Parts: sequence; C-alpha cells; structure tokens
Amino acid sequence: MSAQEKALDPRTRMLLEAPIVPTLLKLAAPNILVMVAQAATGLIETYFVGKLGLDALAGMALVFPIVMLMQMTSAGAMGGGIASAIARALGGGRRADADGLVLHAIVIALGFGVVFSLALLLGGRWLYTLMGGSGEALEAALVYSNWVFVGAILVWLFNSLAAVIRGTGNMAVPANVMVAGVVFLVPASPLLIFGWGPIPGMGIAGGAVALLLYYLLGTIALVVYLRSNRSLLKLKLTGIPLRWALFRDILRVGLLGSVSTLSTNLAIGIATALAGHFGASAIAGYGTASRLEYLLVPLVFGLGAPLLAMVGTCMGAGQRERAMRAAWAGAALAFALTETIGLAAALFPRPWLQLFGSDPGMLETGTQYLQAAGPMYGFFGVGLVLYFASQGAGRLLWPVMGNLVRLAVAAIGGWLALRWGGNLMQVFAMQGVAMVAYGVVIAAAIAGGAWFGRVGWPRTTAGMLQRVQRA
Repeated sequence: MSAQEKALDPRTRMLLEAPIVPTLLKLAAPNILVMVAQAATGLIETYFVGKLGLDALAGMALVFPIVMLMQMTSAGAMGGGIASAIARALGGGRRADADGLVLHAIVIALGFGVVFSLALLLGGRWLYTLMGGSGEALEAALVYSNWVFVGAILVWLFNSLAAVIRGTGNMAVPANVMVAGVVFLVPASPLLIFGWGPIPGMGIAGGAVALLLYYLLGTIALVVYLRSNRSLLKLKLTGIPLRWALFRDILRVGLLGSVSTLSTNLAIGIATALAGHFGASAIAGYGTASRLEYLLVPLVFGLGAPLLAMVGTCMGAGQRERAMRAAWAGAALAFALTETIGLAAALFPRPWLQLFGSDPGMLETGTQYLQAAGPMYGFFGVGLVLYFASQGAGRLLWPVMGNLVRLAVAAIGGWLALRWGGNLMQVFAMQGVAMVAYGVVIAAAIAGGAWFGRVGWPRTTAGMLQRVQRA
C-alpha cells in the first residue's frame, strides 16, 4: 500500500472501494429524506401564504423561480463546483488544497450573494412585470422579493458551507442542520406571517423573514462544525493565501453549472409568463403545480450529492470505469424515483394543488400542467442526476447543452403553441417534451464518452469502457 493510500480518510476510501449501489443508497437515503425536509421549507411558506389570498399566492409564484434560481445556483451549480473541487483534491491526496478551498468557497459565496441582492432589489419590478405580474399580485411579489434578496448572502453562505462538507462525503452534518431548520420554520413561518400575542403579523414578508432566520442559524451551525475537531476540513480565515488556481478549480465547474441552472429556471419563468396571458389564477395554478417539479430538485440532489462525491473522488484517483458505473447506477435510481412521483401527480393532481388553495382557475391550470408534464418527470430526473455526476467529473459542457436544448424546446414550443391558437394544455405539453430532450441529450453524450473526449456513441458497453481506458 502506498503512502498516499495509507493517508486516505476512511470516508474517502469508502467512495473509492465500497460497492457502488449499496454505498449510494446508504449515503442517499438519509440525504433524500433531509432534502425533502429542506424542500418542505418552501412548501410550508406557500401553504401559509396561500391563506392570505390569491394575489399573495400569485405574487409568490412570480418570485419563486428567482428564489429557486438562487437556491439551485448556490447549492447545485456553484455548490457542486465547490464539492467537486474538494472531492477531487481529497481523492488525489491534495489535503492542503482541500483545506484552502474552504476559504475560497466563502469568498465566492460573498461575491455572488451581493450580486443577487443588487440585481433583484434594483430590477425586481421590471422582472416581475415582464413575467406577467400586475396589480396586487405584483405588489405582493415585490414585498416578498425585497425581503428575501436583502439577505441573499445568508443563502449563499449556507449552501456553500454545506457543499464544502458534502465534498468530503459527509452528508450527515448538512442533513442534521436542515432538519433542525425545518423544525424551526414550522412554527416561525405562521408566527411571523399572521402574528400572535405581542408579535405583529407581517403578511407575506413574514414568510421571507422566517426563511432568512433559518439560513442565518444554519450558517452559524455549519461554521461552528467546520471550526471544530470533528471536521475533516478546517475553516481558517487567516494564514491561507488566496490563489487563482483554487478559484478556477471551483469556478470552471460552478460557472458552467450556473448556465445550466439559469436555463432550467428561465424555462419555468417563461412558462409562468405564458400562463400570465390567462390571468392571475393561471399564474397561481402553474406556479403551485410547478413547485412539484422544484421539489424533484432537492430529491434528486439527495442522490446527486453523494454521486458527485463518489464520481469526483474516483476521477481524482484515476478510477474512471468506477466513475462511469456510478453515474449509470445513479441515473437508474433517479429515473425510478422521479417517474413514480410524476405519474402519481398526473393521475391524482388535485390532492397536491388543494394543499395551497381552492380557486377553480388555479386548480384547473395546475391540473393541466401536471397531466401534461408529470409523466415526463423521469427524464428530468435522469438529466439532473447526470448533471451532478458530471460536476464530479469536472465535465459540464453536455449537461449545459442539454439544458439549453430544454430551454429552446420549452420556450419556442410554448410560444408557437399560443401563436397558433393553442391553449395552456399545449403549452404545458411542450414543457414535457423539453424534459425528455433534456434527459436524452445528456445521457447520450455521456454514453458516447463526453467525459473523456469526443462524443462517439460506442455501440457496446465494452466499447465504452475501452474508450475510457484509452483516455
């Protein structure tokens, strides 16, 4: 056994040597449960905001794609770049670089947090008007948006620090912090929205304040852990010089991932704008129904985070065949999970929608979306989990291309459907077609060797592995 092998942390060794599927399931099962808990933070908010009326629900629907853009960029895109860089550094035995990446991740989080705050505080009204907002719904959107984005730095710090810890293969600590946060939000959200006793109700702003408090307390908890002896990596704010090479290692994956995330949320934002042609109830209906699609993101992320760590560690250690096998195992698991949810939503849409309101127009629009797009959720799950795997491999070109294809199909197809006299059902059907294109493009490219050079689509598994070995 070499000196480098002896120096490997037991968790790193598990990612390199343990059976793939049992290891993924072992790491993913609690992580998925916790991601459901994190997703519940948004659902809790929506449930209570729905009690304020249709305009408040529509306003929140306008802001939600932008909030999710920030969430997915900080946790999935740039967070994936952070976790990937750390996993590859640990897999390659570069412990000093892995420690240095912690501080670099914090600097990146602070910068992006400021950018999101300024962009939405200054340009929110223009954006939400462009998305179809008007009247009381637009005013509700601005109140909620301004409160959320004034604290954007907290969201970025929380998700970046969680990504640092996940990059080591430790899913438990971020998971425990998120569960504690949900326990906090269950009473805090209605308390701040409606008020109680001496505490005045803040309306829709109360939901945003409760969310920011969750991120503040969670960030403190993660900092305390990273400063403790239990953490594999150490958070040091002094004595570590900032190096462009470490920034580049995060950004080359994170920035490409951000393009992909932007495309995903832009597709939903455009669909929201198309629904806006049919009024506030249609915006509320689509926004409420599409929250189920957003719920799939943390679910798949629960599987994708350990997959990213495994693929990144294997690539750092030169175990390319194992990285590929892990990717396909993750794709199969993601398809089964998301397709089951999509089919259930298509068959029984109203139980989901009625959690958030009873307006007939909202229920009709939401039902149309779930029936048209729900059966295609499995392809969305495949594309998304392979996106996380590609982050681990440090190869994101084709996942980005897949997302751009999805955006083009959803936007152009939806626009043509309305231009040619179609209805909302046809607009939503194009969202489903776009999900199929997204999953197929990414899976086909990876099968063709996109992680290791030119895409050539070998006809056999043996041919694919030979290409991996030659690379």
